[in-house]
Amino acid sequence: MNLLDFITRLLAATLAMGTSLTYATLGEVYTEKTGILNLGMEGTMLMGALAGFATAFNTGNLLLALLMSMLVGALLSLIHAFLCITMRANQVVAGLAITMFGTGLANFLGQRLGPATNNFNLTGMNIANKFSNIAIPGLSDIPIIGALFDVSLLTYALYAILPFSWFFMYKTKHGMVVRAVGENPRTAAAMGISVTKIRYLYTLIGGMFAGLGGACLSLSFIPSWNEGMTGGKGWIVIALVIFSTWNPGRVVIGTLVFGGITSLQFSLQAAGLKMVIPSQFLGFSPYLITLVVLTAMTIINQKKKGSFASPSALGVSFAIDDK
Repeated sequence: MNLLDFITRLLAATLAMGTSLTYATLGEVYTEKTGILNLGMEGTMLMGALAGFATAFNTGNLLLALLMSMLVGALLSLIHAFLCITMRANQVVAGLAITMFGTGLANFLGQRLGPATNNFNLTGMNIANKFSNIAIPGLSDIPIIGALFDVSLLTYALYAILPFSWFFMYKTKHGMVVRAVGENPRTAAAMGISVTKIRYLYTLIGGMFAGLGGACLSLSFIPSWNEGMTGGKGWIVIALVIFSTWNPGRVVIGTLVFGGITSLQFSLQAAGLKMVIPSQFLGFSPYLITLVVLTAMTIINQKKKGSFASPSALGVSFAIDDK
């Protein structure tokens, strides 16, 4: 394998790995833009992965599987929204509870939604249909960048969703309303904006995207079900939101960086480099680099006096129920 082929395959693997992270990160960006911190992404993604796989396994309908993943993600985020918005519970504690609840429930149901021939266990089962890559003739043959045109429908959809999300947030009136709620909910309420409704809506949207991110894992990247298959990606999503500085247009940068590092780890292991570098080091290197970059961004943010600042009301409950 020459260098050109290696880079092309690495980019292809990065796109496949990054798709799941991009959906979930985009959802969390929109949720946090309204001032709600949702640390339940790990549990929500895992439940989305299970819901999608179980539906596809039992029906063979991939579209229905995606819808079920989004529905389950929305239901979990609805619990979080009720606790944090209506009951004004601590958002950190509520998010951690959702993660533990979602993780436990996914593992429980994964052992009971499978075929009778496997003791009703879905673990290790595969699906006949999955979101396979679709190559665009001509474009997919271009060295390196051709990998961008040989991806699944889930990745192609992001090519439109990402720029639209940025345009919606920063170039539309409703996007301005979302940002106003996250920056100063009291002022937004005084202007007649229903802070409660906006926060509920975008917490649900964030959960739907997180469920969709989980479905990308079980229906495309690894078309199977295994307990804990998200492997901590829900926590990485929280870091990637900071990576993107709460900007939907920058989400892809962080997800490609992490996806690229993770894919590079697998590529180096496949190339036999684990004989030189311990496999354990290659395994935790993506998380180590993520930590280093987050630290660097924090230092830069302090020097530039809040250029990467989070929404002012992030994690802060709004006590006055408006309309």
